[in-house]
Amino acid sequence: QVQLVESGGGLVQPGGSLRLSCAASISISGLYAMGWHRQAPGKQREFVASITSGGTANYRDSVKGRFTISRDNAENTLYLQMNSLKPEDTAVYYCSGGNFLGRYTYWGQGIQVTVSS
Repeated sequence: QVQLVESGGGLVQPGGSLRLSCAASISISGLYAMGWHRQAPGKQREFVASITSGGTANYRDSVKGRFTISRDNAENTLYLQMNSLKPEDTAVYYCSGGNFLGRYTYWGQGIQVTVSS
């Protein structure tokens, strides 16, 4: 069974930084697309960022210039560097992977990120 396990979440003050990691139980070099989504209380899950096996990255407008997605195929790990965090970034963040952008087969269990003073 494929597992994606997120880590690195927590409580941070506005303007601070966090780095999320997603460790996969399989080789991610075979996964064309990997991504991060988030879900805030009372809201639907939304796309945050994606990256292809070729390194092409996409971001939702509200995180452009603040978040950076990357993948280390040798370590089977996906990352999300989050800088200049805002209270509206507070959510449960989910890692995902699959062979098509926007259609992810594998999902992590989610990790809480709280931005608050």
